[in-house]
Amino acid sequence: MVLDDLGTSLRSSLDKLQGKSRLSESDVEEIVKEIQRSLLSADVDVSLVMELSDSIKSRALDEEPPGGTTAKDHVLKIVYEEMVELVGDSTELPLENQTILLAGLQGSGKTTSAAKMAWWFSKKGLRPAVIQTDTFRPGAYDQAKQMCERAEVEFYGDPDNDDPVDIARTGLEETEDADVHIVDTAGRHALEDDLIAEIEEIEGAVDPDRSLLVLDAAIGQGAKEQARQFEESIGIEGVMITKLDGTAKGGGALTAVNETDSSIAFLGTGETVQDIERFEPSGFISRLLGMGDLKQLSERVERAMQETQEEDEDWDPEDMLKGEFTLKDMKKQMDAMNRMGPLDQVMDMIPGLGGGMMDQLPDDAMDVTQDRMRKFERIMDSMTDEELTNPRVVGQSRTERIARGSGTDEETVQQLLEQHSMMEQTISQFQGMGEGDMQRMMKKMGGGEGGGLGDMMGGGKGPF
Repeated sequence: MVLDDLGTSLRSSLDKLQGKSRLSESDVEEIVKEIQRSLLSADVDVSLVMELSDSIKSRALDEEPPGGTTAKDHVLKIVYEEMVELVGDSTELPLENQTILLAGLQGSGKTTSAAKMAWWFSKKGLRPAVIQTDTFRPGAYDQAKQMCERAEVEFYGDPDNDDPVDIARTGLEETEDADVHIVDTAGRHALEDDLIAEIEEIEGAVDPDRSLLVLDAAIGQGAKEQARQFEESIGIEGVMITKLDGTAKGGGALTAVNETDSSIAFLGTGETVQDIERFEPSGFISRLLGMGDLKQLSERVERAMQETQEEDEDWDPEDMLKGEFTLKDMKKQMDAMNRMGPLDQVMDMIPGLGGGMMDQLPDDAMDVTQDRMRKFERIMDSMTDEELTNPRVVGQSRTERIARGSGTDEETVQQLLEQHSMMEQTISQFQGMGEGDMQRMMKKMGGGEGGGLGDMMGGGKGPF
């Protein structure tokens, strides 16, 4: 994930303040140096690094921690606020009729991003259309068409037309019933005069409401010049950062945002059309600092549950709180989990489970866990309807048969049954509870009894 190295080193530095009630100048100096090293290694521009670290240093030395606040929590609050200020607000994207022009170099992920954005708008109740104008790259038309089919959104392109401006103009006419038009443009391996001239002509033809620059998260310091030229050419209102799942850097993209005086609109977090997030600065930095992102998590849970229910209209997750929790319910929950994206991303969104805890796990921990979930799915596929409904009937002979049928072993079958039993006990605690009882229980489980960092950040209304 983007800036993972920064998050890890920041958390490590802040842990050194554990137990301290007051900050010394040497404590602040050490943390500031760590922040500088991490940001520079993440390809953030030097001037931005110095501006951020100076602000953190002066505030940490000048501001008095609120009564009862530890030095660690005080510095964490300052780092959080200054980093939110650094990344800026999210790009304004009203849910209304609009035309969006995408710009960027070849390989930045524009074509995939166009389909992802269209999918995102479709989930918000709008009808999007993608217009593919790239006549430079072989295969661009086919790729765009396939991605839009996966996203189940309208698509227009013309592989027999070599005039991108004409394709753009005709595409708007052919998809006039769409609410949102997303115009994908050609890229080059480097900024060239013909690329700039072409995109300026397309901009004149489609008259976009906003232009977004698509940047690979690993672009590095080259982002600054690229952003400047596109800004001078068509004006950049926002940035989409792609391939965040493949790099621990991403500072170049932050530099580009500063260079264009714009903001971040979307984050691309994987290869499928669903792997897109609307950028929310508070949640992004909160996740980076190991404090989770409940808003993004709840959106993913809601979407995953909805998609799972659409496939099986007879299944209602609320039924688990009324009756028995079966292996069928467990399988549906696992289906929903798979739809939420890579497990490490989901873990990062859960307060207390991401960040520092993730740092302590082996590098392959998430892969091992997902492999185990896949084995569990194969085991449940090898069970009868009776066994899925009432796992207690699974004895030794049935365990042997299920292990053979699923290509696993008896130990893994037993692990599945034990996991189900534990989940059943947990869910039984919620059965019969009123909404107030559940909220009190969840608050207790989350350690939110008051007096902690959540209160310091504004009575529990902040990201912590």
